[in-house]
Amino acid sequence: MIDGTMQPFALTLDKFLQHAAKWRPDGQVVTARDDGTLDRIGYAGLEDRSRRVSTVLAGLGVGFGHRVATLAWNTRPHLEAWYAIMGMGAVCHTLNPRLTADTLAWMVGRSGARILIVAVDLLPLARQIAARAPTVERLLVIDAAEGDDRTVDGAGSPAVDNLATLVAGTAERLTWGHFDETSPCGLCFTSGTTGQPKGVTYTHRSSFLHAQRLLQVDAMAVSGADSVLAVVPMFHANAWGLPFAVPAAGGKLVLPGRHADGASLARLIKAEGVTTAVGVPTVWLGLLEHVEASGEQLPSLKRIVVGGAPMPEALMARLEDRLGARVQTTWGMTELSPSGTVTPLSDPVRPAGKSGRPIVGIDLLITDPEGRPLPSQRNAEGNLRVRGAAVVERYFGETETALDAEGWFDTGDLARIDDDGNLIITGRAKDLIKSGGEWINPVEIEAVVGALPQVSLAAVIGRTDAKWGERPILLVELRESGEVSDEALLAPLRGRVASWWIPDDVIRLPSMPLAATGKIDKIRLRTEYGGAPA
Repeated sequence: MIDGTMQPFALTLDKFLQHAAKWRPDGQVVTARDDGTLDRIGYAGLEDRSRRVSTVLAGLGVGFGHRVATLAWNTRPHLEAWYAIMGMGAVCHTLNPRLTADTLAWMVGRSGARILIVAVDLLPLARQIAARAPTVERLLVIDAAEGDDRTVDGAGSPAVDNLATLVAGTAERLTWGHFDETSPCGLCFTSGTTGQPKGVTYTHRSSFLHAQRLLQVDAMAVSGADSVLAVVPMFHANAWGLPFAVPAAGGKLVLPGRHADGASLARLIKAEGVTTAVGVPTVWLGLLEHVEASGEQLPSLKRIVVGGAPMPEALMARLEDRLGARVQTTWGMTELSPSGTVTPLSDPVRPAGKSGRPIVGIDLLITDPEGRPLPSQRNAEGNLRVRGAAVVERYFGETETALDAEGWFDTGDLARIDDDGNLIITGRAKDLIKSGGEWINPVEIEAVVGALPQVSLAAVIGRTDAKWGERPILLVELRESGEVSDEALLAPLRGRVASWWIPDDVIRLPSMPLAATGKIDKIRLRTEYGGAPA
């Protein structure tokens, strides 16, 4: 007897857009333009344009496995390029425009990309990159208004073309797929907080499975009825998978362009009936301060999904009280594609300090510093390791594995898991402050001070000390109406942390410096304030 079997069905990302185009053709992708107007397209139209972009790229010599770089904001033309690159079997190498030209050129040099797709306002930066990365032969400009003369420079070096003009000149729609699901589809470099950035290569299979995890009810629960605002950048770990998950569900995908200030986001949420908004905590602080000052109401907004940085308890409470939206905390990293844990909406209590439980397809392990599993995996702090279908195996261009002998990836985070399986990130191993031979965890101090109503953002770093090696100092950005003494900032710590953990100094900043990903830029803080006092 011959056993039955199932159809081979490669888990490739083009299938998400093809599904949306066939079954939700009028489902929309909406982009906020710089002039305040909205760009709107259905999934059927998006698929048609993306396939024609693939035709253009193929005509320029792009083939299977070739890297194509993008330097752009969250816009419809950028999304078209994404699906065009990945659908034809090439690799989309996203670049963060908030990094320096030298850093970006180093990344492009590593990937070997010959074509750089760039937003028109980022063209000067793209030229600087190309001047430092000899592999770049052509710049394809997107997001440009018709007739914009900045995009006409075909004879230069590198050549510059308006991608929309090239797409308008072709009617051929390149066939997608027909390659193995383990083929690479994306390349994203880490922020390089511990040395040079490292490249993470996503595969179609890993990103497909990751997107399906987001659709689960106890994860991001994206549905066809949702209008999802993706403020998290497309260059930040594939916008957390939303450009795949939202079309897969047939929902509306709302893209903010390059403006993520509170007023712009509030206007977009109201105009498009946004139900779910996703981004780092500092974005929602800006939105909150805008609506508190303006008195605006955002009745459509039901959920705010946060990640990328710790969520201050006071900010979470203010968001839920003022906006009436429920906040879901998450944890992840570039190496995880990036989602690792999510706090389910079904949980009656969702403390800001907890990052939720792992979604099926990813597993967690708490170890000692040498990688040995702790005897108890509940309520014990240790080093966090992960493994799963969308977790990095080795970094781009490297032959050494990034995993231990049992297949676990060391995240560099310190964490514990509570009795209900919720992950609590307690710090970064590299952020710990060693004072007099003893360790101080900045995250615990930041959580207490950050909960004060006068404080918008708080950070603790180590400052060089002749006697103790390092001593903690506190840096704060206060709310506009916030006036508070040093003692009032430090008093809540007494009795809650060891006395020798109390920061030696308080520094008020008019604006907390943020890294390219929206997190507090501790590298800059250490550079500017970590030296021994004069």
